[in-house]
Amino acid sequence: MSAPTTVRLPDGVTVAAHGTCVVSGPALSWLRRLDRAVAELAVGWGATEHQFPPLVPAADLDRMGYFTAFPHLVTMPATLPADEAEVQRFVDGYALGADGTVPVTGLAPMRHALTPAACYPVYAMLREHRADRPTLVTTVATCYRREERFEPLRRQWAFTMREVVCVGSAAEVREFLDRGRTAVDTLRERLGVPGPWEVATDPFFRPQDSGAHLMQQLDPVKHEALAGTLAIASVNLHHDHFGAAFDLGRGDATAHTGCVAFGLERWLAVVAERWGPDPLRWPDPLARSAGGPQ
Repeated sequence: MSAPTTVRLPDGVTVAAHGTCVVSGPALSWLRRLDRAVAELAVGWGATEHQFPPLVPAADLDRMGYFTAFPHLVTMPATLPADEAEVQRFVDGYALGADGTVPVTGLAPMRHALTPAACYPVYAMLREHRADRPTLVTTVATCYRREERFEPLRRQWAFTMREVVCVGSAAEVREFLDRGRTAVDTLRERLGVPGPWEVATDPFFRPQDSGAHLMQQLDPVKHEALAGTLAIASVNLHHDHFGAAFDLGRGDATAHTGCVAFGLERWLAVVAERWGPDPLRWPDPLARSAGGPQ
């Protein structure tokens, strides 16, 4: 990951040395209120809130096709073999490199990845679930995507994502995404960061060779809410991709899925650009009316 771009950060945000930021004080309090605003909205729609561990089984990501579509973004936790002799071999040869690298002689099999999207554990949790009405779930997670460059709060190796997921019929999912889009616009108006929506595609590996990338161009399924040039939220239609992968049913048919996603640190970035670096002067995400700084 390349060196960070120099930008003016909100008070309470500092750049860490490994493609992430530290958020503290009033900035952290504001970020939590933003997340609470979205979570309360989702629960009001009937969503059940979940907290998942940060590890996603590789077998689940394989079902989704993630390792062929986005191998360049994957982060996997590495551990030493359980064999005592292998561990001793590591200890005997250990010396941290001058560039901060750990000398590894061997690794245990890697069966998990760090979650790249907050919604992914939802589909695996609902495996073989058959429903007679829409299922809504909301969750927040630290997500990991090994991007090629680092822009503080905007493009990070680790970042916070709040998602609301709908599993249902094609019509029910589309209605849910329309509602989500309206909710994003309401929140943007409340915080003074309005902007357009833009059709987008996911960052596929070698998109010129990806059939999924072509299908996204022919049938747009991802729309991003922009603040300036930065996407701060998105609505995503998956059709029956996850339904087929995990045998999710809606009545007698394969379920469709969709999600509304919020990149929380990105909201910090754009609100700071609009109202200045002091979070105490920003609009309150939990306020029920639009307006200027509180």
